[in-house]
Amino acid sequence: MKLVLAEKPSVAQSIARVIGANNKYNGYLEGNGYIVSWCVGHLVELSQPEAYNERYSKWNYNDLPILPEQWQYKITSTTKKQFVVVQNLMKRDDIDSIICATDAGREGELIFRLVYNKCGCKKPVERLWISSMEDKAIEQGFKSLKSSTEYNALYQAALCREQADWIVGINATRLFSVLYHQTLNIGRVMTPTLALIVEHEAEINAFKSEPFFIIELDIDGLTAESKRFYNKEQAEILLNKCKNSGSAVVKEVNTTEITENPPKLHDLTSLQREANRLFGYTAQQTLDYAQSLYEKKLITYPRTDSRFLTEDMKETLQGKIYAISTMFSEVSNLEIDTNIENIINNKKVSDHHAIIPTESATNTDISALPVGELEILKLIVCRLLCSISSQHKYEETVITFECQGEIFTAKGKKVKNLGWKQIEKCFYPSNEETSEIISVQNKEVPLTSATLKEGKTTPPKHYTEDTILQQMQRASIEDKKGLGTPATRASIIEKLVKVGFLERKGDKKTKFLIPTQKGSELISIVPEQLKSPSTTANWEEKLSMIEHGQYNSQDFMKEINDVMSEMVKNYKVSENAKFTEKNNKIVGKCPCCGGDIAEMQKGFFCQSGNCKFAIWKNNRYFESIGKAVTSSIVSDLLNYGKVKLKGCKSARTGKIFDATLIMNVNADGKINFDMKFDLR
Repeated sequence: MKLVLAEKPSVAQSIARVIGANNKYNGYLEGNGYIVSWCVGHLVELSQPEAYNERYSKWNYNDLPILPEQWQYKITSTTKKQFVVVQNLMKRDDIDSIICATDAGREGELIFRLVYNKCGCKKPVERLWISSMEDKAIEQGFKSLKSSTEYNALYQAALCREQADWIVGINATRLFSVLYHQTLNIGRVMTPTLALIVEHEAEINAFKSEPFFIIELDIDGLTAESKRFYNKEQAEILLNKCKNSGSAVVKEVNTTEITENPPKLHDLTSLQREANRLFGYTAQQTLDYAQSLYEKKLITYPRTDSRFLTEDMKETLQGKIYAISTMFSEVSNLEIDTNIENIINNKKVSDHHAIIPTESATNTDISALPVGELEILKLIVCRLLCSISSQHKYEETVITFECQGEIFTAKGKKVKNLGWKQIEKCFYPSNEETSEIISVQNKEVPLTSATLKEGKTTPPKHYTEDTILQQMQRASIEDKKGLGTPATRASIIEKLVKVGFLERKGDKKTKFLIPTQKGSELISIVPEQLKSPSTTANWEEKLSMIEHGQYNSQDFMKEINDVMSEMVKNYKVSENAKFTEKNNKIVGKCPCCGGDIAEMQKGFFCQSGNCKFAIWKNNRYFESIGKAVTSSIVSDLLNYGKVKLKGCKSARTGKIFDATLIMNVNADGKINFDMKFDLR
């Protein structure tokens, strides 16, 4: 008997049906020599710092850096029930071996290995590695199962990624939150991404718009433009001269044939970018729609960074192009080219090939799909048909005129072969205009009119998810990887919005990613090493090298540990930081330095840059006597060194009592509480 472990119940059900495990039980299916169960995502997760030492439950500068030597993992309360099911199945005497059928990628490998190790399982493991949930793909996958040892390097890369994110996130977040007295979330990929947006926004804010002027000549219906003038008086002088001359001289006519090759197939990032540009979908929405289509067997595996197919797919794809072209009425009557060679390149396919529709999609009533899923499927079909079509060709003619010693330029375009753009326009009609250039017979041509046009220079555009995904992909040094992976970039953007560092602003379709004041201030105080895209790109490259057995995982983790140790040791608080939130309530003076103590989200903090005095709202001493830390209590403690408390409750005995709480503060800002009991 073999135990097959999938990532989700829906995937497990699809696999079970194909291999004949049709009998349903609590948390698994069984039959035909197989048991099929699932993980419900992450059954096992990294433990929080307090699991290593209880004192880490409080955020304290002196406890940093926190660098576990032996990593601890926990089973979340929400998934414990399913974990117990899987654990019991792995222990069954009739289970001889395990088949890892989680998603075929870095994250899927990690999910399985953590469960396998947490269960203490030692049984042999095989790997199911497929790029489609179609029945044929599953059948073929089970016929060609691989040894799990072939994916040991992939697991090491996944483990390093998870542990590095923990070390950077836990230590940097605690460091900056404690030093600046409010929660400041830091992430290995999240912070450099935020830095890209903040720095781009600074360029926009620093931009100063300037008026400019252009002279337009109408030459028998053809518009020729001058260069830009930033002095209106100079432009008007030229305008009057042109009007008085009444003619222009043809200096040069150049015609060039332009060829645009068909676009590549979609990987996840290009799909997310196009869906954002055309429909305003967030990267996360597109990923969710694509994942649902994958689980419905309508597209191949979506979390891919490849834009090509492999040689062995050529023949089967050739046979189903016609069926794919009839899926949408927009192109059902077109004669589709089948230049399959355009999209075949074994060398550019790593774990998974590009995203394409499956054969099942051609036999499905796609009109029943939700709108979002239908639009994403349509994008994938359109891109496939475009990618195998012929080149788009056109002639571009540029005519240069001279009038009163100034050069004027006119451009025209004549399409020679629509090629792949014919398909794109059927799916997504555009307002792109093509204007054929007039034939110029004479060297001197009369002017119909001359006009002055005024414009303004415009700043760079704010980032959309389309353009920030492009920047995350490009953020590299030499041949290094970008920021994050196709599978993680959407969640990075979502987290930046969730923690309040970014906002989405704009209309329903086009939303811009704008840094909040807090996000901008964070980037101003974070050291270059944490916010530099080059640093993170370098780390991503090393993770990729670990995945391919080209770099030592221990060396990678040592580098991460060293970076955080140095940062904790050497970082100095910025005197120019302006993290005090608007309208923060001042409750008293600091007993250490005399600065203002302000109430903030997590507690009461000194506003002097280098002072570490703080009274946290989740104070354990107050919890032990059943009292909340309020601004009036803190105010009395600061002003009088004590406060009267009524209705305290002992956590140990449950008794109710009144008392006077006395606060003593050491020179280093450490607080000790004493209690004087009142008689009731």
